[in-house]
Amino acid sequence: MQPSRLIRRTCLSSRLHQRQFHASPSLQDAARPSQAEIDRARAYCANLVRTYDAPSHILQTFIPQSSRDAYLAIRAFNVDVARVADTTSTPTIGMMRMQFWRDTVTKALAGTPPKEPVAILLAKAAEDLAERSGGKARLSKNWFHRIINTREQHLGNPPYPTLSALESYAENTYSTMLYLTLQTLAQASLTTDHIASHIGKAMGITAVLRGIPLIAFPAQQPMGTSGHVTGQSGPTQGAVLIPLDVMAEANLKEEDIFRQGASASGLRDAVFTVATRANDHLITAREMLAKLRSEGTLGHEFEHQNEEEHAYSAQQMDAGVETKLAEVEQAFGVFMPSVTTQAWLDRLEKKDFDVFDGSLRTGDWTLPWKAYWAFSRRKI
Repeated sequence: MQPSRLIRRTCLSSRLHQRQFHASPSLQDAARPSQAEIDRARAYCANLVRTYDAPSHILQTFIPQSSRDAYLAIRAFNVDVARVADTTSTPTIGMMRMQFWRDTVTKALAGTPPKEPVAILLAKAAEDLAERSGGKARLSKNWFHRIINTREQHLGNPPYPTLSALESYAENTYSTMLYLTLQTLAQASLTTDHIASHIGKAMGITAVLRGIPLIAFPAQQPMGTSGHVTGQSGPTQGAVLIPLDVMAEANLKEEDIFRQGASASGLRDAVFTVATRANDHLITAREMLAKLRSEGTLGHEFEHQNEEEHAYSAQQMDAGVETKLAEVEQAFGVFMPSVTTQAWLDRLEKKDFDVFDGSLRTGDWTLPWKAYWAFSRRKI
């Protein structure tokens, strides 16, 4: 898309939002959005998630009703930020959009959302959370900004130097999104954050794997993809985002992928290595949960517990087994993306790690059944 067309499209979108969400200022008493405006914002976010992140739309049923608005707002935010790379023609314009989202989140969490549907629902969700928790719980602006900053750093599709760098990307995007979702439960738990970290890393690594064909050959793909969000495809320039150390180990060359696609020598070995790391994080989360139930401990320390926003009181750090189990029970709906992530990795294995197989880019009609089975048995 040419910059001039993008600007016209952006202006048109802005005018449409202004008409649709007119008189929609802050949640301050002087100018509070009407219930109709909030309802329209909720419908907009639900449709956005349904269109571009179908699994998250399905899995919302496992989130408590009191946190549903926040869940939709966070997922809609993630979709919009992830799609900046898909819908902008240059990194410079993409950076401008990222700054827009920084400002939008800051204003929404301060109770003064702009006339933008995601911002309106996010502000409403933040206000509801404060009321439910008596002012003790909040949504972290810093975690929203961490997602934005990380996405911004990858606008130009720079390669991941190592598999560990890919893990860091997943932690700063998908794991952080799960931390935000846990906050909507008015919960501050080292136990559930730790489990969510591993699930989020598996989600992020898997999202990059799913996006390999879309990003390597963007001209052959429509803008945006239903059912998952990679947030890294560009409309013109192809790139291969398999970590460089993994490619070197598999003797896989980027130009071979551009020339030969799925037949490139070493590609399946490289995909297998990356997929194994994602699967290992799901296995770790599963083992932690089993160990907590049987021995009262997760088995190892949370490597991110001293990082930004992971603040726990002494009482929370010394929580007993019953408290930890209760926290996990309350948060279990947040862990459900592990089901769809595992299902896709299983499908990839059945295709002998041919990430270019077209069936891997279709939705999983069995997901509602799989998710219900897992949730009812409290398995991830």
